[in-house]
Amino acid sequence: MHRPLRKNDLPAGILNQYKHRLPGPRGMKENAVAPAAWQSPAARRIFGRPCGNGEQMTAFPYDFSSDTQTRPSPAMRQAMALAEVGDEQKREDPTVNRLQEMVAHLTGKEAALFLPTGTMCNLIAHAVHCRPGDEIILEAGTHPVHFEGGGPAVHSRAAMRLIETESGIFTAEQLEAAIRPDDPHFPHTRLVCVENTHNLKGGRVWALAAIQSVAAMARKHRLLLHLDGARLFNAVVASGVSAKEFCEPFDSCWIDLSKGLGCPVGAVLAGSREFIAQAWRYKHTFGGAMRQAGIIAAAGVYALEHNINRLADDHVRARKLAEGLAVIKGVSVDVKAVETNIVVFDIAGTGVSRAEFLRRLASHGVRFSGLMKPTQLRGVTHLDIPPDGVDKALAAVRSALT
Repeated sequence: MHRPLRKNDLPAGILNQYKHRLPGPRGMKENAVAPAAWQSPAARRIFGRPCGNGEQMTAFPYDFSSDTQTRPSPAMRQAMALAEVGDEQKREDPTVNRLQEMVAHLTGKEAALFLPTGTMCNLIAHAVHCRPGDEIILEAGTHPVHFEGGGPAVHSRAAMRLIETESGIFTAEQLEAAIRPDDPHFPHTRLVCVENTHNLKGGRVWALAAIQSVAAMARKHRLLLHLDGARLFNAVVASGVSAKEFCEPFDSCWIDLSKGLGCPVGAVLAGSREFIAQAWRYKHTFGGAMRQAGIIAAAGVYALEHNINRLADDHVRARKLAEGLAVIKGVSVDVKAVETNIVVFDIAGTGVSRAEFLRRLASHGVRFSGLMKPTQLRGVTHLDIPPDGVDKALAAVRSALT
């Protein structure tokens, strides 16, 4: 039996915010049982029922398809349930404000803005930095190129110029070669975007020296710089370089909360005060007002305080997954390229189609995701993979290919 939720379980801020709703003329007495509604099955699920972090509530208990499959842990859910809230659109939500201040501090920027998604972070940054007809330089495999519905063209009316690389990391020389001449026949090169870590290239980390070299070339040509840091903290943990150091050369940057950090939703965009002031306008234009968003921002606060260092565990398990796949006949994987939590592998040598391979894995409760090539797949480790997850996945792959 669970004991009843009591007043002492609740932070002072919550008690003050809701004291007018509590029973009795003076609110709840010390250690009094909370109102009946707070003892409901739904409330108990929030406060006490085990959930997330490996709980098998899905047909795929071993879901390596993405680190977006993470679910909030009981402690994160409790932080969300007890969050102080206000109207974030009026800058009055204390939890949202705290999250934004934390990210601004971590990235070394003057201000930050909590947004629903990482895609919105990119879209807003493109819109602030670019005018219609401007061109954005990106590596050919980055997220805005493939997975944002043509957002730069739709929302910023900007073109994209792509740099093809093997590793996802381009050089200063490649950047300079991609910059358009100052000629009205060409688009105006305006913005350079970097994705760190690089998803489609297997979570590769941009070395700080490589970023600084590219940034210096961009400055030489008076270009702006934007960092897609969806998995920035994976790069931080893998390299030992701080988020502030990685972000310093960029005019804008963002971090995702809903991937390895384990939050159910959200991302935070950061930059100068002037940049964020303009970003607020686009946030409203794009429908990003969230009002009492402290409930979800609290997950981000919790994640930044508790879930960064543990990303190292995901990296270890990704390497174990890659090493195990490498010895399975017909499976091709570059183990040395696995630097963080993403493993890209190819099953062309097995003679089994990707669709059939995934179907066979599903019967074992294992899931990977398909990538751009028809025989290529991705496995992503995260905090919801159970302790035996890698072993189970490898056993399922061997069975599926037998």
